[in-house]
Amino acid sequence: MKKTNPLITGTIILTVTGFASRFIGFFYRIFLSRVFGAEGMGLYQLTAPVLALTFSLTVSGMQTAISKFVASETTTHDYQSSFRTLFTGFCISMLLSVSCSAYIYTFSDMISQKLLFEPRTAPLLRIISLSIPMATVHSCINGYFYGIRKTAVPSMTQLAEQIVRVGSVYLIYAAYRSKGYTPTITFAVVGLVIGEGASMLVSLAAIYCRFYSLSASKSLISKVKQPSYAFRGNVRHLLSLAVPLSLNRTLINFLQSIEAIYIPQCLQHYGYDNAKALSVYGVLTGMALPLILFPSAVTNSISVLLLPIVSEADSSGNYGAIRKAVKKSIQYCLLLGSLCTALFLAFGRMAGMLLYHSHLAGSFIITLSFVCPFMYIASTLNSILNGLGKTGYTFAFSMISLLFRLLFVFFAIPTFGIQGYLWGLLASQLMQTAFCVLAVRKYLK
Repeated sequence: MKKTNPLITGTIILTVTGFASRFIGFFYRIFLSRVFGAEGMGLYQLTAPVLALTFSLTVSGMQTAISKFVASETTTHDYQSSFRTLFTGFCISMLLSVSCSAYIYTFSDMISQKLLFEPRTAPLLRIISLSIPMATVHSCINGYFYGIRKTAVPSMTQLAEQIVRVGSVYLIYAAYRSKGYTPTITFAVVGLVIGEGASMLVSLAAIYCRFYSLSASKSLISKVKQPSYAFRGNVRHLLSLAVPLSLNRTLINFLQSIEAIYIPQCLQHYGYDNAKALSVYGVLTGMALPLILFPSAVTNSISVLLLPIVSEADSSGNYGAIRKAVKKSIQYCLLLGSLCTALFLAFGRMAGMLLYHSHLAGSFIITLSFVCPFMYIASTLNSILNGLGKTGYTFAFSMISLLFRLLFVFFAIPTFGIQGYLWGLLASQLMQTAFCVLAVRKYLK
């Protein structure tokens, strides 16, 4: 494959910035775990389901829809239509995000008590709600740049968000410590909002520069006399793809939220008190899993770029390109996953102690190492299936694996503790990967 191939070029850009961002975030997690402890990390992680649900409701499907509908710009050069698509999707998502933000801020006490079963998360939710509109802005703009295969902008927004988030939290922490105050996990949530703000500003600057450069070259007005879609037409086209995707992801994130919320609850049924259950949950989701997911920067980059490329190949009937994408994805993800499994098995326990001062984290890393090959393959094949328009398949596969994993949450954790959940995680990921391989089997012949 040539170096000018957009998949290779885009993957390199996204992977380099993805690794840089994850590298910063990785040590940021270590900092948080040492400053706020395992219980503080557990509280912080409990807010993640709320953010995931709001993202799926407001902008996740719209980002993919924008990416898909502006992908043709690379061949048609109809920049005016692409900007109308972006503007329409942005208006829809912003309306939803402001509504969600206001709801979470207003009913944070109810959400924390009735849904998260942890009243201490209420002030965290109020702060987090402020980040939702900002996340919507840069997600829509990133969807546009993904579609036209200019991955440098999403990469810059990701890196800016991480750098500003970590830097702001450290500065706030240092300022409080210098005055003798005790730091709280609230600092991490404030940093998240500041980071989203930085990411939004970078993305707005990027889209302004592109609009200005195209306007200066008269590219935006070269097709004014040609027929164009009305606003309502754009709304209809975007919603036809975004609504099913959003509903699918909302339902999936809802099940993932149930999983995240009830793990600490089921650990209490196993015999832990509230503090111990939150600590174990914090070690798993705030320490062990981020290390396991660290190498997925490569596969995530490929997945993001595969969707528009496979979509374009499918619309033009280029099945050879699709077949090549499927085979190469499986081969490289299997190789990367096997290598990561070997490394985590060999050094997992040492990494847990060296990075987190936790024997439990090391034990989790070793157990979770076996999930790497299946997780990496499934993520890229899901993107290929979405590019082929088979979103129903990816939704069904995710639903089945999640429901299967929830059985382990409710029935295995109370009996076997957190080890029961790890077994369920491995089994469900293997199941999902098998389904994905079966769905693309005709391209493997």
